[in-house]
Amino acid sequence: MLRDGQVVDTVGVGSLSRDDLIRMMIGRELAASLQDHSHAKVGEEILRVENLSSPGKFQPVSFTLHAGEILGVAGLVGAGRTEIVEALFGLDGQASGEVFVRGKKVSVQNPIQAMRVGFGLIPEDRKHHGLVLSMTAKENVSLPVLDSVSAAGWIEPKKERSLAQKYFDKMRVKAPSIDASSAGLSGGNQQKLVLAKWLAADTDILLVDEPTRGVDVGAKAEIHNLIRSLAAEGNAVLLVSSELPELLSLATRLVVMREGVMVGELPANPGEESVMRMMAGISAVALER
Repeated sequence: MLRDGQVVDTVGVGSLSRDDLIRMMIGRELAASLQDHSHAKVGEEILRVENLSSPGKFQPVSFTLHAGEILGVAGLVGAGRTEIVEALFGLDGQASGEVFVRGKKVSVQNPIQAMRVGFGLIPEDRKHHGLVLSMTAKENVSLPVLDSVSAAGWIEPKKERSLAQKYFDKMRVKAPSIDASSAGLSGGNQQKLVLAKWLAADTDILLVDEPTRGVDVGAKAEIHNLIRSLAAEGNAVLLVSSELPELLSLATRLVVMREGVMVGELPANPGEESVMRMMAGISAVALER
């Protein structure tokens, strides 16, 4: 077993439980690393979506999202989950419907407009769509807000460094410095960097797609806690994940997609069986058989 470049221990597989394995990997009990945000207050309506659709991708969907909420989107691969997120961020030119931010109808035809009304996107593929790997951690954090760290078209190094360091520390990114290459960071720290840049952009609606894909179990727990913390601070989070336990652990509500159709909405902790039944279109009778 290796951790942080050091040999932790050598043990026989037969004597190793899953909990022991996790503890050795991350250096602490997993349960101790999980914060409890189950009592976070739900605030005002931040986002309302009415009859959003895209030809050939998903049929009209409608939902609301409030400050402090984590709205999970469940569904099998191809159900239209990621396509909804992309449409909201202005990445789907064929999408139609009405989007309201804080009660005001907004037009989101491209990512620039999405950012202006408060959207931030953590995409499922961070290496190709979330970061510019040839840039440093500092440059990636400041990328969405260059106007705030520039004067007369020139970046002011002190302002950029100060802003990047603030969110680098807030997200607890583990790297030698903010000048470290983004490509050299672990998957978990790259994902934290994506979160950091949208916090720097002061977004209050986070569209999060597959937040822990390709990260280790320790980083996964940290990212879960960060998402909970962001919601507790009043951000509204729309969460897409292929991992049902992740959705059930994080979401305060769930909407379920099947073959491009929103087939239902469930409260927090509905149970895996209920969600799977809706995702697959299987009745309770069929499950019993």
